Amino acid sequence: MAQEFDVLCLGGGVAGEAIAAGLRDSGLTLAVVERELVGGECPYWGCIPSKTLLRSSETLTEAGRARALAASRVEWTVDFPKVSKRVLWMARDLDDGRPAAALEATGARLFRGEGKLTDPHTIAVGSERLVARRAVVIANGSTAVIPNIPGLDTVEFWTNRQAAIPRELPATLAILGGGAIGIELGQAFARLGSKVTVIEAGPAFLHLEEPEAGAALRPHLEADGITLTIGDPCVAVEKRSGVVVHLKSGAAVSAERLLVATGRRPNAEAWREAGIAQTERGWLKVDPETLEAQPGVFRADHAAVPRVTFTDPEIASVGLTEAAARAKGIDVIVAGADPAESARGYIHDFKKGALKLVGDRERGVLIGATLVTPRAGEIVGELVLAIKLATPLTALADVIHPFPAFNRVLGQSLDALAEKARRSE
Repeated sequence: MAQEFDVLCLGGGVAGEAIAAGLRDSGLTLAVVERELVGGECPYWGCIPSKTLLRSSETLTEAGRARALAASRVEWTVDFPKVSKRVLWMARDLDDGRPAAALEATGARLFRGEGKLTDPHTIAVGSERLVARRAVVIANGSTAVIPNIPGLDTVEFWTNRQAAIPRELPATLAILGGGAIGIELGQAFARLGSKVTVIEAGPAFLHLEEPEAGAALRPHLEADGITLTIGDPCVAVEKRSGVVVHLKSGAAVSAERLLVATGRRPNAEAWREAGIAQTERGWLKVDPETLEAQPGVFRADHAAVPRVTFTDPEIASVGLTEAAARAKGIDVIVAGADPAESARGYIHDFKKGALKLVGDRERGVLIGATLVTPRAGEIVGELVLAIKLATPLTALADVIHPFPAFNRVLGQSLDALAEKARRSE
């Protein structure tokens, strides 16, 4: 017999956990269906272990910077087993016992197994049939895209899951894909001692960001010894003692390990058969106003969600890029600066950064922002709020930032943006 709940959540990742916490003491019943570990990709194979790995590599580079700022000699030996052990510990040793107990403590019922949305109100999981009285939330995440490249199936390649909790430090590492995952992990392994080559098929790496972001980050990556191969796609992979990646140009890259970081795809097999519409890229298609895929089937509001690539320096962005805003027909205004040319930039001995702000001239509000600077992930918070609340540029320009903090670079650029908006009045 079917079991009825007010709300069903397909996926027990961070969204599922948030829904359980939000419905606690609401009087509504909730069932959460999770096929792997409660918490999802982030705590076990994504954000938490990868940023722990990056932090370990960052400390080595920071120690090296002491040679320029404070010390005549600094030496160290990389202890990779120590790094690996700490990363796995931060990933909870792949044990979700405590998160699962915390989720159920909210009153939610946890069902483990492969959930399938059989119609807009029903999830089948194993022999169980769960029916939603009020709403279904689809939050079952994504999976690494594995491109159809001849020979790739003959090698034991890594995805983010193996690279984020590594048990070994490869002497050489080839990375397919120059997005956030490939660039972050590439910098981490390079700083720990691997010789890294990043292979990006498209004309630019970090192509989802403003072009200024990649341009500012590139010299930092190259200073870490990373080779960036851009616009030369992989056409074949060959297994030898390690792997050989053959490129369209005829060049070949040999490496001990291969990391495939060519993007993510939705786990649509869990809900596609319910007849829910998909976008051209296969993601769940929703009404932009109600955020419903169908009546009673929801996903999250992504209107002002920040994203951070935790390289050194960090890249943080929110809202629309200039190109995306122009494609929407918005009367765009732009302002920018280099955080390295600020007082804090000189104090920090920071070289080459970027700040780009995108505004809507007609509405007089901020609609997009990109920063390449130390602590960009913390600085972007006020810009997220500004976009979320459509705060007038005149108000943003009047905000006083502490001196000599990194976020002080926002003041002059916000003032310039506000001035451009005023000229149209």
